[in-house]
Amino acid sequence: MAPAITLAAEAPKLSAANTGFMLICSALVMLMTPGLAFFYGGMVRVKSTLNMLMMSFISLGIVTILWVLYGFSMAFGTDSGSLIGWNSDWVGLGNIGLTELWDGYTIPVFVFLVFQLMFAIITPALISGALADRVKFSAWALFVALWATVVYFPVAHWVWGAGGWAFELGVIDFAGGTAVHINAGAAALGVILVIGKRVGFKKDPMRPHSLPLVMLGAGLLWFGWFGFNAGSWLGNDDGVGALMFVNTQVATAAAVLGWLAYEKIRHGAFTTLGAASGAVAGLVAITPAGGAISPLGAIAVGAIAGVLCAMAVGLKYRFGYDDSLDVVGVHLVGGILGSLLIGFFATGKGQSDVAGLFYGGGLDQFWKQCAGVFGVLAYSLVVSAVLAFLLDKTIGMRVSEDDEVAGIDQAEHAETAYDFSGAGGGAAKTSAVVAAVAGAQSKKVDA
Repeated sequence: MAPAITLAAEAPKLSAANTGFMLICSALVMLMTPGLAFFYGGMVRVKSTLNMLMMSFISLGIVTILWVLYGFSMAFGTDSGSLIGWNSDWVGLGNIGLTELWDGYTIPVFVFLVFQLMFAIITPALISGALADRVKFSAWALFVALWATVVYFPVAHWVWGAGGWAFELGVIDFAGGTAVHINAGAAALGVILVIGKRVGFKKDPMRPHSLPLVMLGAGLLWFGWFGFNAGSWLGNDDGVGALMFVNTQVATAAAVLGWLAYEKIRHGAFTTLGAASGAVAGLVAITPAGGAISPLGAIAVGAIAGVLCAMAVGLKYRFGYDDSLDVVGVHLVGGILGSLLIGFFATGKGQSDVAGLFYGGGLDQFWKQCAGVFGVLAYSLVVSAVLAFLLDKTIGMRVSEDDEVAGIDQAEHAETAYDFSGAGGGAAKTSAVVAAVAGAQSKKVDA
């Protein structure tokens, strides 16, 4: 009898469909950073609007260059000690073939790296919401460069890079609950503990100046998040990406309802700010979990995140840390919830055969999720605080009190978001009309 012939597994071939899909997803994730800029920009007072927009936009410039020079190599290169990657051929991206495929997938390396670049861009931008009104733009730009280098790139390797300790442990993070949201939320907390509170915190009204801008930003984030989440499967040949797409919509909807219900019970009103914040909380929570749970599980994850994140945003008043736009309450808390709830709601039928407690899998996955969550949290919190401390003691992190009170837009950017004093403009025109009416009335009285 002739010996059996074992055929080698067919090597993956470039898929035009998956490549096109991933390029579209990359563009959607890029759109999230301007969406975040609008979301944050509407939440601050008028005098800080441009600064908030710029704090997000500058990340597009800085992180892109760093990613090309060494960031991609650090995050996804050959592992070294489960802590960092490196591939000298990827430095500058000059030695990557145009049709060279990403390891085991049907998309080019260039497509994978540009998709991951968009994640690297938005993560430090998320931090900026906690620092509104009070940080020098030059100091923020330097912080972004340093933080991406010593925090984001290594953490991305831990979670998604082959050989990274969280990856090898089996921590599930489909699209960035730990690497993006817990990472950014912990960093935000570390920085604000160093730089302190805004002038007038808990005394002066600091209400959003443009809720329509907030809603626009939230809508752009929700739209872009489909690329962020569904694209993280790097293709859609087996339906997992489609499951993640559905769960993204379902969890976000549930979180909006959960946040609004809490608001109505606690404060007596359904607010637009609450709806927008609830949507973001749901998007954050489903990000790590959506490939492992069912749509019913997504409803539970979203609702839990909506309620608990709404409760968490008030913690800053109780504990006295000034998280300007609730990055800690939404991104840190939402990321923790989404990551840990995998240990309960994972069905074993999605991205892997790992089942959570409610599906007969015990608590093994929950403890793995805890290791990933608190490992990333501790590292990002401590290193971010150290970076902020060093910058504060050298070039200074904060603008002067006078500049903060007068407005950081004018002090740092020599501009204002709205100009009502131009020739023929709103304020000038209104003043002219009022003066004309007053003059006409005066003439009638004289007559």
